[in-house]
Amino acid sequence: MSGERSCRKDLVGVVISRMGDKTVKVSYAYKAPHPLYKKEMRRRTILHAHDAANECQCGDKVELMETRPISHLKRWRVVRIVAKSPKAVEAEKA
Repeated sequence: MSGERSCRKDLVGVVISRMGDKTVKVSYAYKAPHPLYKKEMRRRTILHAHDAANECQCGDKVELMETRPISHLKRWRVVRIVAKSPKAVEAEKA
């Protein structure tokens, strides 16, 4: 075996909730065509992700990577924070 990981899905979403310790809810938005009328519709998926460092705040844009099941709902982990939320930036300055 080469020891390399298989291809894992990764995506970018926005933190909508911090629930419990080291867990965040992330909303992933995408567009999909309507099955009959073919108009592009905005859809979203809510994912539960593992935040090992407990550093994500609501409104942060984060990059997620698929991983092994960590708990009953968590199948994703936070790789990095792409952009901090404006509210979090203002709180740090004050």
